[in-house]
This record gives sequence, C-alpha cells and structure tokens, in this order.
Amino acid sequence: MTAGVPGRATPRRVGFIGLGIMGSAMAGHLLDAGWTVVGHDVDAARMQAFTAAGGTPAATPAAVARAVDEVLTVLPGADILRAVISGEQGLVAAGNPALLVADCGTFDIPDKETCRALLASAGMQMLDCTISGTGAQARTRDLVVYTSGRAEDHGRIAPAFAGCARASHHTGAFGNASRVKFIANLLVAVHTVATAEAMVLAERAGLDLSAIYDLVRSGAGNSRMFELRAPQMVEGRYDRDVASKMDVWQKDMQVIGRFAKSLECAVPLFSASAQVFTAAMAQGMDKEDMAAVCRVMERLNGIDRPAPGGD
Repeated sequence: MTAGVPGRATPRRVGFIGLGIMGSAMAGHLLDAGWTVVGHDVDAARMQAFTAAGGTPAATPAAVARAVDEVLTVLPGADILRAVISGEQGLVAAGNPALLVADCGTFDIPDKETCRALLASAGMQMLDCTISGTGAQARTRDLVVYTSGRAEDHGRIAPAFAGCARASHHTGAFGNASRVKFIANLLVAVHTVATAEAMVLAERAGLDLSAIYDLVRSGAGNSRMFELRAPQMVEGRYDRDVASKMDVWQKDMQVIGRFAKSLECAVPLFSASAQVFTAAMAQGMDKEDMAAVCRVMERLNGIDRPAPGGD
C-alpha cells in the first residue's frame, strides 16, 4: 500500500474520511482520474453517493486505514477528528504503522497537535493540511492546499492533492498550514462582508445588481470573493448550491478569533465582519451559504427582498 509515493509504479490508492461538500468533490476528482478511493462517512446518503460514483465504501475509519496507507480527513470539528483517530474503530485501531493522515480541517492548532500525538503513539504520521477554496471551487478542482509537517510526508500525499486541487504547497513546520489558512480566511471573511455591503449600497442606489457584478468584476474593486459570492447576492438566494455553510464558517471564524487573541493581534476589520456572521446565525441562516450575510446587510438597511421561489 504505497499509493502516494512518487516514482513508484503502483496503483494509486487513497482514503477519505468525511464525504461532505468538500470531501466528496475531492474524492470525485480522484475517482474520475482512475484512483482507487476508499471512503467512510457516518451519513448513509453520502456513502451511497460515493459508492455510486465508483468509490470503495468502508464501514469504519479503521477499515479505511487497513486498505490504504494515505488517508485524507475532511471533517467539521476537532472532536470528530479525535474520535476518528482514537475511537474503538478509529485509525489507531487499524494497527497500520505505515499510515499517513493528512488532516484538512480548520481547527485550533493545539487540537491538531493532540491528534498528531495520538497517531504518533501508534507509529503513524500526520500532516497539518488546510484547504483554500469553497465547495464550488472544489467541484471545479480550483482549490489550493497548504501542508505542514515532515517534507517527506508532503511528498507522499502530493500526488493525491495534485489530482483534486489546483496546487499544493508545503509551508514548513507542523501548524504552519493552519496559520496560513487563518490568514487567508480572515481575508475571505472581510471580503465577503465587503461584497455584501457594496451590493446593498447598489440596491439602495437603484442600480441593477447583475450589471454591477459585471462592471465591478472588470475593475480594480474586484476580488475572488466578489467573483464567487456576488452572483448569489444578485439572485438573493442562498439555500441551494451551498459552497460554504454558515454554521461551519462560524466555527472557522471562532478559530481565527482565538488565534489572533493568542498573539494579542488587533484585527478590527475581522472583528467587525464577525458581528455580521453572528447576526446571520441569529437570524436562522446557519444552513445557508455564507453569502447570506447580504440579507443581514439588507435588513440593516430596511430592504426586504423576497427570496426567489421555485427550483
């Protein structure tokens, strides 16, 4: 089971634990490229979709780790990652000392350090990995992956990332990938709220939002988040083609806030944007795309735009 080792003429095999919006898209690209992908998720519907796409289902994380030597974990919380690693049918229980776990979650670094120690106690390796991009970008293989930890472990997993992302970068010592992601996500938060604020100003000015999208995108005010989020804001609908759910994003915001506080670093723009995301959660938008902050800004300005009806 040496799937990810460059230069070896062996079958390309990799495991996935977590087949949600991001994980399923990444696994799908590898399946399309001819990889054998062994996957596990607690959601039966996700497992059915994965199997229908050609994936090899595994009943437990341990079963994944017995079938492959490289596993990507794409999970929503550090507590879930710990359970996947050390639970009764977790990765450690597989007894595979060749296992490399590339965790792609956005969690507090001490939590990742704890998980790395749990794996190391069983002779297993872990990379701290983070993903820059949305679920929509994952579907088009427009992701950038940051990894940190041993350089040789990055070399092992790099072929898998090459099959499901636009690029991957090794950032050095364990934890650096998370630090890079926190900085990138700070910008995502600020740019998303700034996009919403600009679109609401355009509404109040009586301008055509579709035209505003085209015009701003062609000028100096454009940003990647404007390109990705503004079309949803033009439509005013955030409950389909969800690329980044508000409740998951709120978890990421809290992680960034704790990181900045630990460094005693003032982040006033991030703090202001965090209030808008918190308001979105309070207004029941937790399962909608994070672009729904536009509705928060509309309500703040007395705009009640009905959501489009029908699918």
